[in-house]
Amino acid sequence: MSVPTIRPGSRVLVVGGSGGIGAAVVDLLDSGYDLELGVHGHSRPSRVPKKGCVMTKRLTSAVDCFDLVDAFAEMVGGIDHLVVAAGGMSHQSDPLDIEPSDWDHDLFLNLTAPFFLAQRALRLMKESRSAGSVVLFGTASARHGGGPSSLAYGVAKHGIECAVKGLARRAASFGARVNGINPGFIASGFHQRWQQMSDDSVADRVRTIPIGRAGSTSEVAFLVSYLMSEQAGFITGEIISVAGGEWL
Repeated sequence: MSVPTIRPGSRVLVVGGSGGIGAAVVDLLDSGYDLELGVHGHSRPSRVPKKGCVMTKRLTSAVDCFDLVDAFAEMVGGIDHLVVAAGGMSHQSDPLDIEPSDWDHDLFLNLTAPFFLAQRALRLMKESRSAGSVVLFGTASARHGGGPSSLAYGVAKHGIECAVKGLARRAASFGARVNGINPGFIASGFHQRWQQMSDDSVADRVRTIPIGRAGSTSEVAFLVSYLMSEQAGFITGEIISVAGGEWL
């Protein structure tokens, strides 16, 4: 299989580069390509890119999102690609017991922040006439009502699908592309961190996947690199599931 082609010297910002999927994306892009790579994390990412920078910043408002993209663009002279792999959820709760603060937290982290990061990046791409791309993350379960105790997270991630299509329609007018990925059950540490799943719970969950295993972060990262690549130049506004056959 040929490696997807990303123009050498492209300026790529990965938001959420310290998490499981985000770290895999960073590892692939940094080891396989010649890029100016910005690696953002709430905590310091484990990998410092060969070329580029590490950025740590809490995203609590749209202004924080604008500032992060602008700071990266100022450091490297622009932006060609944005990957938003950041996400998470508040504590688990019954849909009838969700607190307003938890609802607001999950919608901001998983929908509002990705939207405004993408909006700012696309504005800069439009100004510079960069035929770049944006990759956002939803979740495969959102199309089916989300998890029984993570409704706000599911609602936010379902909103990503609408945001991808609306932004892609606008970005096409100046040559940029916007796509999304819906991961299923990926062995990224996400479920242990945010849902406190035990080893037994993970094993039970894996048994529900038709393909018979959890997905790997490297499989998701490869898809990210493909969606950024020249070979995907005719793909925009799409949401691709990486879920091992669930909900077929």
